[in-house]
Amino acid sequence: MKRFDLITPEGTRDLLFDDCLIRKSVETKIHKIFESRGYSEVVTPGLEFYDVFNLNSRYFPQENLYKLTDNKGRLLVVRPDSTMPIARLVSTRLKDAELPLRLFYNQSVYSPNKSLAGKSNEVVQTGIELIGTYSRKADLDVLSTAIEVLSSCDNDKFRIEIGDIGFFRELVNQLPSDDEVKEKIRKLIEAKNYPALNDLLDSIGENKVTNALKQLPRLFGGEEVFDKASSLFCDEKIEEILSNLKFIYTSLEKLGYNGKITVDLGIVNRTDYYTGVIMKGYIQGYGEEVLSGGRYDKLISEFGYDVPATGFAVNVDAISEMLKNSGVKPERNKTDIIVFSDEKNAMDALIYAQKLRNEGYTVEYSPFDTIEETKYYAQTNGNIKIIVYRGEDNE
Repeated sequence: MKRFDLITPEGTRDLLFDDCLIRKSVETKIHKIFESRGYSEVVTPGLEFYDVFNLNSRYFPQENLYKLTDNKGRLLVVRPDSTMPIARLVSTRLKDAELPLRLFYNQSVYSPNKSLAGKSNEVVQTGIELIGTYSRKADLDVLSTAIEVLSSCDNDKFRIEIGDIGFFRELVNQLPSDDEVKEKIRKLIEAKNYPALNDLLDSIGENKVTNALKQLPRLFGGEEVFDKASSLFCDEKIEEILSNLKFIYTSLEKLGYNGKITVDLGIVNRTDYYTGVIMKGYIQGYGEEVLSGGRYDKLISEFGYDVPATGFAVNVDAISEMLKNSGVKPERNKTDIIVFSDEKNAMDALIYAQKLRNEGYTVEYSPFDTIEETKYYAQTNGNIKIIVYRGEDNE
């Protein structure tokens, strides 16, 4: 029988020294941004009841969950997402809190990938949730926070795409098709599979709606996208959606990130989850989005508390990997002094070492039996200064 005691499961990995330092620096940098904007940290359990992810939303199919049972036979899942547990938290323990709530988190999420292709089943995410307001100002607040996060990690080479899931939803709901066909259309648009999308829409019939859906993956760029979208199909609801998104886009341009903010009406992920403005963020050196989010005004109501919300999540591991590959070398904490003593003076030497630490030094206590071994260790680790403790003479 094959043993697995010396390896990690597929899609997981150990992190060593520099990897840990880079990840910690990314987390610290982002958390300072969150805290400077008034967000407070919350932590949800790594294990949740399956029911938390089995509501009306179809975004978490069973095959995308790690499932287990507790000692009472109840079905649990290992957390695949942070927003759903936070929605549960808000609708229970924070139901009487003053709105709006500004929450941030930093925790691992787990989801099995059928084809790993370099992907991890365990990902560290950090993100924010702004809960309790429908206002466009809240959308601008969250989007500007996302831009600041991306800029802090990759100042010159990031980009953020914004859209509104309502545009796609309004179009597809006018088709005389069932939900299964509409979901196929969504997936083909998301994959930008133009030939298959055109074939499917041609089978439905040619009209203004199908023609607009064919062009949806190409509605990408700057302010000109809004006129192009209006020319393809426009009713009162779509005009309102485009007007709102144009206001947000032109407002964000005032931040001065020319060319880094684009409109993409082909962002159609998680239609059962998001209700309005959505976003995806990218950095150079990583092929997929490292940031995603948007407005989800109906989700928390599934837990019995009807409040709107918006937010985003950041893939900390992806940003850390990009920084590592770009040659970033984190500054390790270096040992200043090694204290050596014989066994008789060990406890007094440890007390002396602590005294040095209190003075601001990084101090190791030598576990070696001889000064020769200690000297060799000190030399191979950067010629660390050695203090031989002999009792009160060192005080």
